[in-house]
Amino acid sequence: DKSIYIPAKEVLSLYPIILKSRDEDRSFGFDDTYLDLVRALMQPGQKGNNYQGFSQSRDQLREIINGRVDFDDKAGAWYYYQGKNNYTIGETAEGIKKVAIFDRLLGNRYLNRNSIIFLDELESSLHPKAVVKFLDIIYMLSQSGIQFFIASHSYFTIKKLYLMAKQYNESISVISLSPDEKPLIEDLRDGMPDNSIIDEAVALYEAETDFLMGES
Repeated sequence: DKSIYIPAKEVLSLYPIILKSRDEDRSFGFDDTYLDLVRALMQPGQKGNNYQGFSQSRDQLREIINGRVDFDDKAGAWYYYQGKNNYTIGETAEGIKKVAIFDRLLGNRYLNRNSIIFLDELESSLHPKAVVKFLDIIYMLSQSGIQFFIASHSYFTIKKLYLMAKQYNESISVISLSPDEKPLIEDLRDGMPDNSIIDEAVALYEAETDFLMGES
């Protein structure tokens, strides 16, 4: 059973630099989490039946990015394929590369139903609509057995997780961290958490309400 850390910054365009710095130069500009991820992504895709939840998730992941990202062995590079067009990984949007990482790890069977994924800043570089779909896919994968630990500063992400906890009557724990206070552990099934992200979102809503009331 394998675990993986997926950073906020994509690694597909950096993979040759990461491999060279660690495997050849023996320097440590990238820590082991980046190296482990690159090595996992470089494993070739596997043919044959996959877990049903994994196959369905891959289909939905490709719908989000309207294409697929694959490694061209002859060119020694990653490409984004969209219909009859293809683009170098450097021309490809950050959000597409982030979603494509999941597709690759599911397709090459690096992940199994007992894997653990640590996902940093899930919402970075993604359109809000894509965030919603991405979280729906993550929930589907969690029902297949994969466990997720997600770090986020996004009210939008927390709200979607809260709605899923209510919709599926699922316990989703959230740990709120503050530099001056002890960690606060809550269950999204019981309601939105009490933390600075939520407080700021509420403050903006109240400011808008006060402004509109003042206009009227």
